[in-house]
Amino acid sequence: MKSEWTPLHMHLRGMAGNVFTLFLGSVPAWYKNTILVFLLINPLLLFSGGEFIAGWLLVLEFIFTLAMALRCYPLQPGGLLALEAILLGMAKPAAVYAEVSHNLPVLLLLMFMVAGIYFMQELLLSVFTWLLLSIRRKWLLSLLFCGVSALLSAFLDALTVTAVLISVCGGFYAVYHASISSAEMPAPDSVELEEFRAFLRSLMMHAVVGTAMGGVATLVGEPQNLLIGETVGWHFMDFLYVMTPISLPVIAAGLILVVVLEKTRRFGYGAGLPDAVRGVLEQHSLASSKQHDWRRPLRLLLQALAGVLLITALGFHVAEVGLVGLAILVLLTAFTGVVDERRIAHAFEEAMPFTALLVVFFAIVAVIEQSQLFTPIIHWVLSFDGRTQLSLLYAANGLLSTVSDNVFVATVYIQQIHAAFLAHAISREQFETFAVAINVGTNIPSVATPNGQAAFLFLLTSGVAPLMRLSYVRMLWMALPYTIVLTGVGLLALLFLV
Repeated sequence: MKSEWTPLHMHLRGMAGNVFTLFLGSVPAWYKNTILVFLLINPLLLFSGGEFIAGWLLVLEFIFTLAMALRCYPLQPGGLLALEAILLGMAKPAAVYAEVSHNLPVLLLLMFMVAGIYFMQELLLSVFTWLLLSIRRKWLLSLLFCGVSALLSAFLDALTVTAVLISVCGGFYAVYHASISSAEMPAPDSVELEEFRAFLRSLMMHAVVGTAMGGVATLVGEPQNLLIGETVGWHFMDFLYVMTPISLPVIAAGLILVVVLEKTRRFGYGAGLPDAVRGVLEQHSLASSKQHDWRRPLRLLLQALAGVLLITALGFHVAEVGLVGLAILVLLTAFTGVVDERRIAHAFEEAMPFTALLVVFFAIVAVIEQSQLFTPIIHWVLSFDGRTQLSLLYAANGLLSTVSDNVFVATVYIQQIHAAFLAHAISREQFETFAVAINVGTNIPSVATPNGQAAFLFLLTSGVAPLMRLSYVRMLWMALPYTIVLTGVGLLALLFLV
């Protein structure tokens, strides 16, 4: 009997090992074990400790998957947690669908606006290329990169702007690396190359922080802005008006900090573009300009006209933001001759994984609503008066947004504040002021970590990051001065200017 059982036992162990290997792919074994432990203890805690405690544990587990996004994209482990919660009855499928339906404008924004802007990348790429080669003073170049990124992110999508920046820096690195690989140039490990990497790192960090600075200002600057605006009932110009007393001081402080960091050369900033590298890049740009292509000027003109149309449509709120993005996509592809389905499909590659992850967010939000997890915190905040309420709300949103995703945090808090307004616990004026605090709290302090801002995480996980030697720890260090200054300015503006 034992001789027959042993081979079967070994076979089952082998199958279990293979299943474990396939589970979550190549992520570390400790991460796989952690997710499995989560899935095992959730039902036990639900039946022994109640829905409130199990719900809080589920939220913390989901935040863990977001915080470990560099190890594994949160869609799979977070989705497993959400599916388990639904199966355990912590959220009903109808409630999840209701959350998705309520947040349809946000999903449309992610699906169609990002795809529409994808076909304007040639124009945006040209702008940043001109800036890089035309401005010789590093502090001025950094200031312009940060300012232009902030301006573009106020009207476009921060992920798309970051994608353009990655394409620019990656393209220039590839040109120079091809040159240094030849016998006429220094070895790739030269001091010159390290200085070039430091130059690109600082430029990218200035620019990606600029996307957060500009993203706080308008309805379409960040996905959670649209969610907040839809809940409160603000259109594009309404949102711009109520946020101006905070967004302008924050942007001004950020731009001043750019100059200070470049002049003092602190926190990894201040490296200039070596003359030899500039010469290589200018030669490549000149060679590219001599290539005659009558279609390129026409494409750039059409993209510029589409940009004007986009900003006008958003300013007058002629349609939902996502539908405006779809219109831009149709116009640009039609008039530039992009009719191949495979080429169009590439425009959706960046946004669709995050769109799916956002639907998982809404499933977790449904659990939070059913278990009323945030109700005690909201009641505690509302127990204070005046500016103390704003400070606590700002601090709570900011703290969670540094370790979690700001869209998730904003979704939870704006719905709880909205529920308090509908229950007549707060006035309309308080409701709008709290919405401003949530918007600023989820946008500004989240620059502290790559987990808080999708654009930061996109940069850190891109192919350019290892080329520039931009690690997780280095990004934390380079973001630290911006976190301290912008968070402080945002709080002061919220308390004294709103």
